[in-house]
Amino acid sequence: MQFDFGSNWKEFSAKALSPEKIQQARNDFQALMAGINIQGATLLDVGFGQGLTLLVAAELGAKVSGLEINLISIEVLEFNKQKFPKIKDYSIPVMIGSILDTKMISDLKKVDYDIVHSWGVLHHTGNMWEAIKITTELVKPNGHLIISIYNRHWTSKIWLLIKWLYNKSPQIIQKFFVYSLFPIIYTAKFLVTGQNPLKSKRGMDFFYDVIDWVGGYPYEYASKEEVIKYVENLGFKCLRCIPAPVPTGCNEFIFQRTRL
Repeated sequence: MQFDFGSNWKEFSAKALSPEKIQQARNDFQALMAGINIQGATLLDVGFGQGLTLLVAAELGAKVSGLEINLISIEVLEFNKQKFPKIKDYSIPVMIGSILDTKMISDLKKVDYDIVHSWGVLHHTGNMWEAIKITTELVKPNGHLIISIYNRHWTSKIWLLIKWLYNKSPQIIQKFFVYSLFPIIYTAKFLVTGQNPLKSKRGMDFFYDVIDWVGGYPYEYASKEEVIKYVENLGFKCLRCIPAPVPTGCNEFIFQRTRL
């Protein structure tokens, strides 16, 4: 059972992706990549979704490629590429499949990547720890791994049940889930952060983020300490960890490979 992220990204891109949000995505990506050379670097985005990371990185001179399990995301990437005049004719190689697929992994390992990026994806594979391990294997020596993983919280198991029920329900019930939980999520995020949740980061949109959050299944999570310990044992050093702004949000990690 898999939530249809592609359809959500398609609607977001058609209805909510404004020039202002694109510029915000540029700014936030460059802040995330502070201290990492982008120009000429090989960058793989595992689970590229609507394609903003690929497009922004390509603008900055990276040699980008993407992996995505949802076929609709290729259509969304091409649609959004037209909003990036500098690279609208640039061909971005993409592969459709799971990071857990043996043949897919073999094909991916034919390239050494300076940067492997996977934002909010590996916890939706159904086998998060194995997905993280495989992703680390794609990073070349001294290269960088950038991932974000849902934070472990006492409410995580409740959200797991909500997501499971959402994906088992007919469309009309799914809409009920979204519209009934929207004000609750809005209020909780406002109380925790003290900021207007409608002002999303990374070029995102709060309404479509809520759909993504309520429906995002499979769903796994881990504490900051669990992720750092696991990845560092695979030969990496954690350079930065950006805590989730809300307890069940995504912690962001920037790792560098220090050994094979």
